[in-house]
Amino acid sequence: MASSDTKPKVLLLGAIIHAHTTWQSLSDIAELVKPTATNRAEFIQECKDGKLDGVVAAYRTFDSVSITGLVDEELVNALPSSLKYLAHCGAGYDQVDVHACSARTPPIRVSNVPTAVDDATADVNMFLIIGALRNFNTGMLALREGKWRGQPLPALGHDPEGKVLGILGMGGIGRNLKKKAEAFGMRVIYHNRRQLTEELAGGADYVTFDELLATSDVISLNLPLNKNTRHIIGKPEFDKMKNGVVIVNTARGAVIDEAALVDALDSGKVYSAGLDVFEEEPKIHPGLVRNPNVMLVPHMGTWTVETQTAMEEWAMENVRLAIEAGKLKSPVPEQADL
Repeated sequence: MASSDTKPKVLLLGAIIHAHTTWQSLSDIAELVKPTATNRAEFIQECKDGKLDGVVAAYRTFDSVSITGLVDEELVNALPSSLKYLAHCGAGYDQVDVHACSARTPPIRVSNVPTAVDDATADVNMFLIIGALRNFNTGMLALREGKWRGQPLPALGHDPEGKVLGILGMGGIGRNLKKKAEAFGMRVIYHNRRQLTEELAGGADYVTFDELLATSDVISLNLPLNKNTRHIIGKPEFDKMKNGVVIVNTARGAVIDEAALVDALDSGKVYSAGLDVFEEEPKIHPGLVRNPNVMLVPHMGTWTVETQTAMEEWAMENVRLAIEAGKLKSPVPEQADL
């Protein structure tokens, strides 16, 4: 076994919650280090002072943003020149500027955990679809206030059977959701950057973006947040939707213009919404909080022991492969050609 002075270093950004044994097993091949910094300014200084020199790979969590801030161009340029791999423990990696990582010499190769989250997130998605369609939130609020179903009674909900579910973004979560929605008798259509193979689409009809907006009874957002998808749903898009449409979002808050959603809910254009993500988490638009027809969940799409353990182990596998073989199990799509 290599001595610690010759072993490459692996940097832990954030905390390991479940897979402690797997993390410790990495010490066979690397020296495991943590920053002492508690905020971005301190972290950048720590990098500049050479305290993290020799770090070849970093494992980062979503919450580590509280230590480093966003992995943007400034941070990428401050990171030690030895760093070649960044293993992100999450499916969505909008906190990481992949372009800046690719532009560095040598580039920082970024990985995520693309499919470990699919089941748990699609479960929350389905919970929100059923809850929003059936208008359960109104009744649950009244019940807790000691008013049984409420006075006046809540509007009657709708059955999922026979409804058209439009999935915007048919990646792993979208495809997992499709199967679950079909079990409830929904008909699935989808729009994606590119049409899927028949095998991957599994019988879901590929439609244009405008067609999805115009024909869906329920619209589910399952696409990553980037400069092309920010506010992909705003006032012009709500105008094209059916009256009484249901909107569900488990992707990232900023793919919807929240102010426009509040207006569409207030006008009745949107019947109800189910949201697990918000534009300015943990701050929630007051127009969403005051509307009883909105099911709100505080970003709990992957909030299960099984899924978070699987995510950690997947990200650690990326670290192990990086150190042992100089490659990643799941590089992000933007770096497929690197």
